[in-house]
Amino acid sequence: MKIALVQYHADPDREANVRRGLEALREAASKGAQLVAYPELAFTRFYPQRPAQGDLLHLAGPIPGPTTQRFAALAKELGVGAILNLFERDGNQTYDSSPVIDADGSLLGVTRMVHIIEAPCFHEKGYYTPGDHQAPVYQTAVGQVGVAICYDRHFPEYMRALGLGGAELVVVPQAGALGEWPEGVFEAELRVAGFQNGYFTALANRVGPEEHVTFAGESFVTDPEGRVIARAPTGREHILYADIDLSQVVRSPARRHFLPDRRPEIYDDLIVAHE
Repeated sequence: MKIALVQYHADPDREANVRRGLEALREAASKGAQLVAYPELAFTRFYPQRPAQGDLLHLAGPIPGPTTQRFAALAKELGVGAILNLFERDGNQTYDSSPVIDADGSLLGVTRMVHIIEAPCFHEKGYYTPGDHQAPVYQTAVGQVGVAICYDRHFPEYMRALGLGGAELVVVPQAGALGEWPEGVFEAELRVAGFQNGYFTALANRVGPEEHVTFAGESFVTDPEGRVIARAPTGREHILYADIDLSQVVRSPARRHFLPDRRPEIYDDLIVAHE
């Protein structure tokens, strides 16, 4: 199977960003991609680089809604799946959310970011309600796919939950800045997660300067043995393609050894004792 990660910047013009995203879906499909993934808040500027002020509801939109409908229609036309990331409005709550669209244009579900950070230029607690959709794994036309939105990838419990849910591929929509962490840490983190849980990981990052943050790009894909198998450049737009063989999942050390040999009754007791 071939996947594509769309490493694009976002202009202030949301409609122009959506059109570019649709063009990228068409281009990726023409190159043989069967699943196309986008960065965090792919079609808007990165709102949390500034502290939240006033009513935010007008910045967010419903899922399903106009954006997902346009991508679903094109996904159906092209026969390709798509994983987006949008600022979602649901009633009076707003979420950092990834709708998962299958190759027939159906909306399989929505993953909402569970863990919310508050840090310089990442003032996310003022924007996002913690997700309440758990850690779903979706049966797509290409396989079992989970989503870990940006900050969620730092939590081994969440990444393990996706593995236990049967994920063969975990897509990570990210907004990662230049110099945000020591060089190589993001890759190392997902290499280890993929190795420990027996799945491919695919991180799609924003790229380019915005008001207070310059996003790095450097999207990448890892395999179930912890190897980086594809990497996008730093600092420029790019569609990253990777051929992945899902038969590696069942042969991985995690699926043959680590997951079957778990002893959750021991861990659960330890966790309760320390909480």
